[in-house]
Amino acid sequence: MARIAGVDLPAGKRVEIGLTYIYGIGRNRAMKILVTAKVDEGIKVKDLSEDEVLRIQQVIQNEGMVEGDLRREVAMNIKRLIEIGSYRGMRHRRGLPVRGQRTHTNARGRKGPRRQAVAGKKQVVKK
Repeated sequence: MARIAGVDLPAGKRVEIGLTYIYGIGRNRAMKILVTAKVDEGIKVKDLSEDEVLRIQQVIQNEGMVEGDLRREVAMNIKRLIEIGSYRGMRHRRGLPVRGQRTHTNARGRKGPRRQAVAGKKQVVKK
């Protein structure tokens, strides 16, 4: 099992797919990393040699942020939007969709499960 950028890659999967387990690396970036590191994308993670793993690590380190650094940067960007009181920041604070999606229907992933209407107290009738 290879460990790259603090993440254990699944041994049974191809390297191309295994790299996507690292936060900040998708299929497209994984392919570019493998081409730069001169590693065959069809090879399984368990079949990688130590030299290939080191080359992949080096390319990832040189190319840009992944994992903790990237998560921290994204969190700081969101925090900045909230602090300056921008529209996007307010949407983040309220837990609503940020990029212009409708909320009358849908948006359940962002808003969470529907809240059921709770029956109100019965008002006492004065005579």
